[in-house]
Amino acid sequence: MTRNLSPFLRALDEAPLILAEGSVVERLRRHPAGLLDPHVANAGLLFSPEGREALAGIYRDYRDIGLRHGLPTLLLTPTWRANEERLARAGLAGRDVFTEAVGLLAGLRDEAGGRGASVFIGGLVGCRGDAYQPAEALPREEAAAFHAPHVEALARAGVDFLVAQALPALSEAEGLALAMARTGAPFMLSFVLRPTGTLLDGTPLGEAVARIDALPGARPAAYMVNCVHPSAFREGLSRQLAASPSLGARVVGLQANTSRLSPEELDGRAELDSEPPDVFAREMARVHAELGTRLLGGCCGTDERHIAALASALTKSDRA
Repeated sequence: MTRNLSPFLRALDEAPLILAEGSVVERLRRHPAGLLDPHVANAGLLFSPEGREALAGIYRDYRDIGLRHGLPTLLLTPTWRANEERLARAGLAGRDVFTEAVGLLAGLRDEAGGRGASVFIGGLVGCRGDAYQPAEALPREEAAAFHAPHVEALARAGVDFLVAQALPALSEAEGLALAMARTGAPFMLSFVLRPTGTLLDGTPLGEAVARIDALPGARPAAYMVNCVHPSAFREGLSRQLAASPSLGARVVGLQANTSRLSPEELDGRAELDSEPPDVFAREMARVHAELGTRLLGGCCGTDERHIAALASALTKSDRA
């Protein structure tokens, strides 16, 4: 029987390769105008012409790379830090941040005409506290209540899927899964992973996936890892696959950073630690070849050069 899948879920299910965007916030951090807000990062840029232009330019770079290489491409809304608490601190309470964010990306997709059908918009959220500090993670039920307003707003705004990124701990990930599932939108969860194969709170990745998948009615479409170097992902996932081979069917994506430093070494670091694009692309192509990871993109330290090199390396290796 053929399943009635949304275009996004069909791509996630069937596409041999999917390209995710590279860094957005870190590129804006290096903007000479100092555009980032200390509370909501890039979300506030939606309400100024200069900010929207800066955002659109970055997203357009990533969109065009995917289109050139014929890859389904994921663009994520600039809402990683746009929870109610932070919006209030930034003076944005009552502003329709989520509709503006989705509208920006939908406009960029529309620019591509028919080819834009391969561009998917993800509603991005993050944990309440510091993504590198698992002790700040919310308990499950508190997390479900805390995150419900903004995931519901993103779903209403018309995203193709929801995604929570840079999650350091199981408890808040469970709550996010519950909140996202209640919207009816497809969703993914993305963890920070140590080379040992555990989340930052010490939970083995395989255990985290099994426990979330077992939540009634809250099974994610897939799982990812982000904000770690490809070598850390490769080592960590390989360890987990040795104990649970079926995990590879659930953990399908990596948005990697370009630093081999640990989360503790990167936390609060002012200087960018970045590898050249060709080195990054080789590392990511190795992840794809060895682990079969199909959804690949960039995080801290990456820009359009890294994503272009990645797309080129992936499509060449896929044809080989």
